[in-house]
Amino acid sequence: MQYRKDKQGNDLSALGFGCMRFPRKDGKIDLEETEREILEAVDLGINYFDTAYIYGGSEEALGEIVERNALRDRIRIATKLPQYLVTKNASLDKYFSEQLKRLRTDRVDYYLMHHLTDPAMWEKLKSVGALEWLAEKKRSGEIGAVGFSYHGDTDGFLKILGDYDWDLCQIQYNYFDEHAQAGVEGLREAGKKGIPAVIMEPLRGGKLVNMLPEEAVRVMEKSGRGWTPAEWSFRWLYDQPEVTVVLSGMNSAEMLRENCRTASDAGVGLFTEGDFAVIREVTKRIREREKVGCTGCRYCMPCPKGVDIPGYFRCYNAMAIEDAATARKEFIQTVGLTKEPAFASQCVGCGKCEKHCPQNIPIREKLKEADRALRPFPYNALIALGRKKLFRQAKTGKAK
Repeated sequence: MQYRKDKQGNDLSALGFGCMRFPRKDGKIDLEETEREILEAVDLGINYFDTAYIYGGSEEALGEIVERNALRDRIRIATKLPQYLVTKNASLDKYFSEQLKRLRTDRVDYYLMHHLTDPAMWEKLKSVGALEWLAEKKRSGEIGAVGFSYHGDTDGFLKILGDYDWDLCQIQYNYFDEHAQAGVEGLREAGKKGIPAVIMEPLRGGKLVNMLPEEAVRVMEKSGRGWTPAEWSFRWLYDQPEVTVVLSGMNSAEMLRENCRTASDAGVGLFTEGDFAVIREVTKRIREREKVGCTGCRYCMPCPKGVDIPGYFRCYNAMAIEDAATARKEFIQTVGLTKEPAFASQCVGCGKCEKHCPQNIPIREKLKEADRALRPFPYNALIALGRKKLFRQAKTGKAK
């Protein structure tokens, strides 16, 4: 197993075990199968295990297995504060204490602010005393390191990244999403600041394996490398020195062993120009299915009325490349749940964006089309409810 350093100089396995999708049986986590996988993962050198408060049953299962097999001192546990549920100072202790109990431990090695989509969410946490609370937990040793996971745009990520002395960050990143969400710009800025990056969705939820166009698969096969689509994705990531850990939700022994082998063999500087050419061609083949020829260059931004034009088109294209439900979920996360509204309905038709678009996209027309597809009535109502809950006034009262 290859290891990369965290901010404190600790060795972290380049492959991390994502605990959101533990094997299930009869609707519940299959503890026996999960235990087999975790034990083999540890034997193969994985020491970073990522879970969260809202991953149904995950913290409890991980805690039970770790305790039963005396693994606590051999692994590092990362879990996440459900910041979207926090409305007052007392909530911080409430959720953290519950998580310690679930995990059967007296400390969390990496504690992340979960699912930030806008700097306002971080500001809300600060308003209820999160800075002081985190400092106290680090002093007591109950929290080893503090980070955040992110699903908004690049600008928001950079603002949050520069606002606190973070120990790590977690971002969605893969060769197809190189310029989406935090993107390569965010990854490199984290690297400049010495903040380790944990990568989620390296395979875009399996889509870069199971939903590749046949033409894209043939491009990989003709390269002569003999790598699987998953291996191409992981090797592309491991070539980048700013990447510290790549998470994978592995639910089979075969997947676990392949990913561990790749994490052992791949490294910085081993991806050749020919390999990059393959990835460019594969990306091109995937994008041939898109509805709008947007490259995410952001020359159309900023919109005078605040519309997230690249975000809209990225999610609209996902409807053609993947499926409507996945695309709408991403839209809610990255466009719908920002403090300042970024909806296409705010467009006044000034045309400023179209004057700067290198692709000559009829942006005003395509925005209307994308908005109809991404925000049908049920989703519109869901977004409105989510915004109301996320950006409600926080209470700063201390726990008694």
